[in-house]
Amino acid sequence: MGKRHTALRTTTTGAVSAALLAGTALGFAPSVAATETTATDTAAGIRFVDIAGDGGTVLKANVITPAGSDGTRRYPVIVLPTSWSMPQIEYLAQARKLADAGYVVVSYNSRGFWQSGGNIEVAGPPDIADASKVIDWALAHTPADPERIGMAGVSYGAGISLLAAAHDKRIKAVVAMSGWADLIDSIYSGRTQHLQAAAMLGGTGYLTGRPSPELQQILKDFLASNLDKEQEMIAWGAKRSPAFALEKINANGAAIMLGNAWGDTIFPPNQYASFYEKLTGPKRLEFRPGDHATAEATGLLGLPNDTWTNAHRWFDHHLKGVDNGIDREQPVQLKSRSTGGYEGYPDWKSVGANERKIALADAQKVYANVDSGANGGIIMLSNALDQFLKLPPMASIPLLPRSFAAVWQSERYDTVQRVRGTAKLHTTVTSTESSGTLVAYLYDVGPLGVGKLVSNAPYTFHGKTPGRPFAVDLELFSTAYDVPAGHRLALVVDTVDPLYIEHNPSGARLTFSSPSSDPSYVSVPLREK
Repeated sequence: MGKRHTALRTTTTGAVSAALLAGTALGFAPSVAATETTATDTAAGIRFVDIAGDGGTVLKANVITPAGSDGTRRYPVIVLPTSWSMPQIEYLAQARKLADAGYVVVSYNSRGFWQSGGNIEVAGPPDIADASKVIDWALAHTPADPERIGMAGVSYGAGISLLAAAHDKRIKAVVAMSGWADLIDSIYSGRTQHLQAAAMLGGTGYLTGRPSPELQQILKDFLASNLDKEQEMIAWGAKRSPAFALEKINANGAAIMLGNAWGDTIFPPNQYASFYEKLTGPKRLEFRPGDHATAEATGLLGLPNDTWTNAHRWFDHHLKGVDNGIDREQPVQLKSRSTGGYEGYPDWKSVGANERKIALADAQKVYANVDSGANGGIIMLSNALDQFLKLPPMASIPLLPRSFAAVWQSERYDTVQRVRGTAKLHTTVTSTESSGTLVAYLYDVGPLGVGKLVSNAPYTFHGKTPGRPFAVDLELFSTAYDVPAGHRLALVVDTVDPLYIEHNPSGARLTFSSPSSDPSYVSVPLREK
């Protein structure tokens, strides 16, 4: 990320500062007093306990055991680390269901949050050691079977569960929902800081916990675009990324189920799909409409939920040996944003088996630093509206100012175009400055010119020679979307999006061209008919 860039908008800086300082300004960060391990019975089979984590750090937890457990038999155990900023009762509804199905369930507040001790380490080594300590505790204090151990979690809990599976061979099955495999590719994809995601994580971390000094410095450098520290930040993220522990995960052989939403604005789906393809043990991948954790949210309330239903089936098969057929289903299960049914595929590469290229033939020039009106929406809100109301972010394509947005459109399609997988942009860019940011959007455009967002992605460059063309290859965020017959696809490229930090110096201009020796295009993956 060489020197600090002053091109960031003052509104961006203000928004970030407000989000990150909110916790300390309001004084909400909870204090913790370490105590001896205790247990409090609140109802039959439910206990609230203190567990000694790594280095003796107190982890606040709750335990639910199957009804009638009397110490004469062992049960499979599920360990549930909490999501970022969530209290330890987050999983209570699902924990009860699992206990009713014959599991011991231990949920615990991840270190640094709420009343658990320590600092927020962002799935660092202490967090992974904590997971093993919780397993140790469960084996010593509950009727848990040491041969049948599973871990699951949403968001932060998902990442911790995957990393724990790399370091603890006792873990036989994992369900990781709305999590990450590559932290760098999640919030720094295209070498671009995901502003709203990082600000929300930082702000809620201060509000509900105690960020470690290391995390505080990482947030400061990341959001200030301190490129002198870029490699340090990447190394910090790699240490916390299951994708960089893949060899250990595969060696340990845990059965891994991954679930995520197409519109996850914190952990986009691409990095999960790439990770899934490299797993060698039993595995399953599910993608659904929604934003971060919205696909699992109703299940946390105890309501019917496909993700949690399949999580239970996954554990039943891999920890209890139940022949429920989940191992015979197609391992990649997708739900389109446009239709209600599921589609099964043998692997990720089969999802978009066909591709259609849209030529970007006409050279176009845009001025930077101005939002054209095309954008990816608001974190958590926009893609939730798409999930429940089928209302993705929209823009009037004919009205986008061509001084600030480059626009190319396909022909009108006679048949439905079932977009599945990862669209890819290849183009040639010439900048008047050495650094800059562009954001690409793929729209479904109806007869009236209204575009519904299909996908988007940012791209940032540094150290380029002004006036010298360079190639750009950019993967847009993976999706499943049906473009109706009579519609067309449009690619829009501008330089500003509230979701991201942009690095365009004042007065910068970008030119997009298509040399005959290296034509520009966007490749759109399509489902086989």
